[in-house]
Amino acid sequence: MFNDKKYKYVAYYAIGVTIIILILNYVLTDIKTQDIKYSEFLKMINDKQIQEVQITKDKIIIQPKQTSAENKKILYTANLNDRNLVDSLNTAGIPYGGIIQDDNPVKNFITGWILPIAIFMLLGRFLFGFLDKKMGSGVMSFGKNTAKIYGENETGKTFADVAGQEEAKESLVEIVDFLHNSKKYVEIGARLPKGALLVGPPGTGKTLLAKAVAGEAKVPFFSISGSGFVEMFVGMGAARVRDLFKQAEEKAPCIIFIDEIDAIGKSRENNMSGNDEREQTLNQLLAEMDGFDSSKGVVILAATNRPEVLDKALLRPGRFDRRVIVDRPDLKGREAILRVHAKGVKIAENVDLLSIAKGTPGAVGADLANIVNEAALRAVKNSRSVVIQEDLEDAIEVIIAGKEKKDRILSDKEKRQVAFHEVGHALTAAFLKNTDPVHKITIVPRTMGALGYTMQLPEEEKYLVTREEMMDEVTVLLGGRSAEEVEFNSISTGASNDIEKATQTARNMVTVYGMSDRFDMMGLENPSSRYLDGRPVRNCSEQTSTIIDEETLSIIKYAHEKAVKILNENRKLLTSIAERLIDKETLTGEEFMLMVKDYKESCQ
Repeated sequence: MFNDKKYKYVAYYAIGVTIIILILNYVLTDIKTQDIKYSEFLKMINDKQIQEVQITKDKIIIQPKQTSAENKKILYTANLNDRNLVDSLNTAGIPYGGIIQDDNPVKNFITGWILPIAIFMLLGRFLFGFLDKKMGSGVMSFGKNTAKIYGENETGKTFADVAGQEEAKESLVEIVDFLHNSKKYVEIGARLPKGALLVGPPGTGKTLLAKAVAGEAKVPFFSISGSGFVEMFVGMGAARVRDLFKQAEEKAPCIIFIDEIDAIGKSRENNMSGNDEREQTLNQLLAEMDGFDSSKGVVILAATNRPEVLDKALLRPGRFDRRVIVDRPDLKGREAILRVHAKGVKIAENVDLLSIAKGTPGAVGADLANIVNEAALRAVKNSRSVVIQEDLEDAIEVIIAGKEKKDRILSDKEKRQVAFHEVGHALTAAFLKNTDPVHKITIVPRTMGALGYTMQLPEEEKYLVTREEMMDEVTVLLGGRSAEEVEFNSISTGASNDIEKATQTARNMVTVYGMSDRFDMMGLENPSSRYLDGRPVRNCSEQTSTIIDEETLSIIKYAHEKAVKILNENRKLLTSIAERLIDKETLTGEEFMLMVKDYKESCQ
């Protein structure tokens, strides 16, 4: 019976109350009592061992003379209505008296019934109040909706606060318009979409977009996380779903937002347990989404970055009618996001946010907000009243590579190795056609472990990458280690991250993008979570995996040889740029390209 959590906590409650009663009984009855025989009582009178006697209707209470405080006792015996008792007490000189019985029925009822019940209620309230604080959402609120409810204008967000997601906003405008002007849709026979699923990587603004929809529609907004349905008691998740939809229908038109819906919406295919709490909650959610009338104006928005794990029944039309992709913003979107976050920050007029957007390919809205905030912190640190371009550029480097590690002093030998390594990357990039231009080269150590780095920035936004571009990317990644081989005829551990990236890129060329002559356009791996880490899942046999490794190795060997060839052909330039980098520690892309241009002109 006690395997069920509900019964378990009821048992804990009963045990707790019992323990409290026993403790109170022990504390309040600090004077011990003992029953004795009437003959022993008479003997104590004769021996004058009694200090005082109280006579009641049915018993005699005896207070003996005490020899120590520890043995303090009250004795009692039955009242046998002995006619000679009073004479015996007078003879022994023992004071005696009686206890007047209170026969007031009202008072007896209050003290005997009302007062104990009130004490039990107070104890129970205290105990459950303590459990509420320990366990979160209220022990006594079984099945109650725990969603945070915002009023019509309380989200404080509108579409003006969401930038870089124009397509997503366009998909949600109709929902807002329906909530405002439902009549024109009903007249033509159109139905409001019951639900919209916001899908995308973390930090792209899914929750912000949902709040903006509620802010634009000016309707109540119920916000709850998927884990909020499954907290403590078995079966309570389903009850909370029912209560949530009941409240939503009462406040319609309104919006229900379930964040991280994958916490309750996982597929039931591989679930061996037929009575799982998550499955009960999901079944109730499916039933509620089928049962409510969309014409009342109740819209369900949900967000997840793991759509592949969701149950197919949850995704079908009639439940979540629309899937809104909230993906990583492009160049124009990143610039718009930076402008939104820059509104609340004092920024110099000559700051070029477009160049900052170009320097942050792949960044999401949360990253860009963090960059603006880091720039503001740097401006305050340097006693400036406004944020300048240098602050924003340094903030990008802090996010990518960490802060400068000023206490890490490299030896001359290590400094020289790092310099040639970074120039090796830069030179291979400069002499290859399909690479991004070098923006900065530095040998200043960073807190994320980098002893130096070469930053390349794209000239334009790319949506497709060719085989030649990927091959050149692998070559640039291996250019650092190749420069160490060319200059020092030895290798170090500094290329571990380059090797990891180069290997993954080469492997993707073979397994994902069909860029191997051996396998043609055969898909050999599939990404498991495209919006999270994107770890590949193998889709081939062990024998094929061995061939994949061979193909990957051949790409890396080709790129390695190509990098070594470029650096050997330009050995003099490699040395001169590295020596310059050792002296200055940091070279801009303009300085680097000027040295390359002068070298090419001198060779003609």
